[in-house]
Amino acid sequence: MLTLPSLASRLSALSPSCGPTRLVAVDGYAGSGKTTFSALLADELGGPERAPVVHLDDLATHEQFFDWTERLHSEVLAPLAQGRAVRHRVYDWELARFGASRELPAAPPFLLLEGVGAGRRAVRRQLAALLWMDLDAETARTRGELRDGPALAPFWSRWSAEQTEHFRVDPSRPFADFLVTGTTGRPLADAA
Repeated sequence: MLTLPSLASRLSALSPSCGPTRLVAVDGYAGSGKTTFSALLADELGGPERAPVVHLDDLATHEQFFDWTERLHSEVLAPLAQGRAVRHRVYDWELARFGASRELPAAPPFLLLEGVGAGRRAVRRQLAALLWMDLDAETARTRGELRDGPALAPFWSRWSAEQTEHFRVDPSRPFADFLVTGTTGRPLADAA
């Protein structure tokens, strides 16, 4: 079984995959613990200057839950591959529009890409590693709905249907390098 420090060590031994940066995806069902785990892993890798986290929720929209690939490539991955600073727009889920921008340092050793679909086919070739939060969809949804409250139940219904379809067409788990338990947030093992 891996520990967080041993996982960080394994990731540090990988070659850069997107310019000078090791791009690491943390994928799994909504509510599986991706955001919490990504923050812990970023700290273990040296903090936000050395391992910033890009949240796919900042790139998705109400109309485009999974149609963010072009934004990701143009605003994040292209500058990252060129060793330039990243500046990407951040979607405001309450106002339903893009608002602020977020800037990330040029050429960090790591960039963690966190969110449902982070390990999708269109991104996979640029990844140094893909981590999958190993928690079933039903349990993850229950956790997410508890977190977000009953007011977002209609949103969760629509989201869950689109998430199911996304993973049916473009699954990430079969391509995972490492599994992380969504129950405890502890790395489990190589995904092999």
